[in-house]
Amino acid sequence: MAKGKKSVFFCQNCGHEEAKWLGQCPACGEWNTFVEEKVDAGATRGNAGAARFVRESVRKADVVPITEVTADDDVRCRTGIRELDRVLGGGIVPGSLVLVGGDPGIGKSTLLLQACQKLAGEKKILYISGEESQAQIKLRANRMGDFTSSLLLLCETNLEIIRGVIEKEKPELVVIDSIQTMYSEEISSAPGSVSQVRESTNLFMQLAKGLCISIFIVGHVTKEGTVAGPRVLEHMVDTVLYFEGDRHASYRILRAVKNRFGSTNEIGVFEMGQTGLAEVDNPSEYMLSGRPEHASGSVVACSMEGTRPILIEIQALVCHSNFGMPRRTAAGTDYNRVNLLMAVLEKRLGMALGSSDAYVNIAGGIRMNEPAIDLGIVMALVSSYRNRPIDEKMIVFGEVGLSGEVRAVNMPEQRVAEAKKLGFETCVLPEVCLKMVKGIQGIKLIGVKTIADAVGIF
Repeated sequence: MAKGKKSVFFCQNCGHEEAKWLGQCPACGEWNTFVEEKVDAGATRGNAGAARFVRESVRKADVVPITEVTADDDVRCRTGIRELDRVLGGGIVPGSLVLVGGDPGIGKSTLLLQACQKLAGEKKILYISGEESQAQIKLRANRMGDFTSSLLLLCETNLEIIRGVIEKEKPELVVIDSIQTMYSEEISSAPGSVSQVRESTNLFMQLAKGLCISIFIVGHVTKEGTVAGPRVLEHMVDTVLYFEGDRHASYRILRAVKNRFGSTNEIGVFEMGQTGLAEVDNPSEYMLSGRPEHASGSVVACSMEGTRPILIEIQALVCHSNFGMPRRTAAGTDYNRVNLLMAVLEKRLGMALGSSDAYVNIAGGIRMNEPAIDLGIVMALVSSYRNRPIDEKMIVFGEVGLSGEVRAVNMPEQRVAEAKKLGFETCVLPEVCLKMVKGIQGIKLIGVKTIADAVGIF
């Protein structure tokens, strides 16, 4: 080991530091996450120079009452991509640090390059790539259309050089693709390690706040679906966006899991095409395309993602099991929730589902866990069990309790209005929600108190 270097162990999940290897991290409880890295042992803490700097900084610190601070939401910058602006909370906040994660090939770099294309006419943008050459980026940009000269490209991975270029060019927006390729010469560990990722993110956070530059960081994900590196990475940034969906399918879903400047309930829906990612203005119509006709076990339900109602098709298949242990499968929704609802059907309606295989699927590959789709799952299961199709022009929503009651859900007006817009003629909803939607005309409303009332409709 080189002189002045020492070996320490970092947890890849939370960034906890230990002097020796441990099987389980004492901070987060994960197993086999410690990796060995070399750090500079010559750095000292608490020296006289640092103490003098702290005393001078305390004298210059400007303490302001919160009542005298002014903040205007109009400072947000629109990207020109409505779905991205929706997930960000209305646009890009100056000085914000945004982390974009997702599977390889899902479209992270494509989305950010499209945002750069929209903003290049208004702002000075610096696109920094550590994975592609300038020619490769240009080939990808040619498919999207024309770009202006205000979009600058830099292919570099050295943090010291990148910092100097940002301070020299003073761009208004910076894209880092990706954070796992960046490295600092002051840290001896390899790029992508815990120390390098944490140091890189800390540097970009200082640049974003100090120079009031909006910075987007692309992060790779692990096989578990989380951003590679310590979880402290997600705590340092202002916003964490995840791209979801099968890269072999055409649609993509952008979801915010953390947002200091907006809601985390909004989603953006995109479709991958030859020229990049296209916005899907009406996800409900997109998700319901190709529905089967006169098929049992198929029902349309409504789920809310933030302020947006999305209509989805719930499919169920119930058949007799040839084995002693029936098989249950859920795709797109919570497996345990499906088991719970099947137990309610057995107890409250006397349906003998204990000897049947059950398969529940949300068509389109989208994942929904909102309790409002409970009634849709129940009716799809009953429809398949009885082999009796449900009216194609009927939509259902409502939460189901353990005693078989159908409970109220939030924003029923938006759900019914979306169903009416797409041509549905009947809506089955909790009876307690009827008074909230009585002003909507042109659609038949059926209020139910229990699952027995709902099942008795068809």
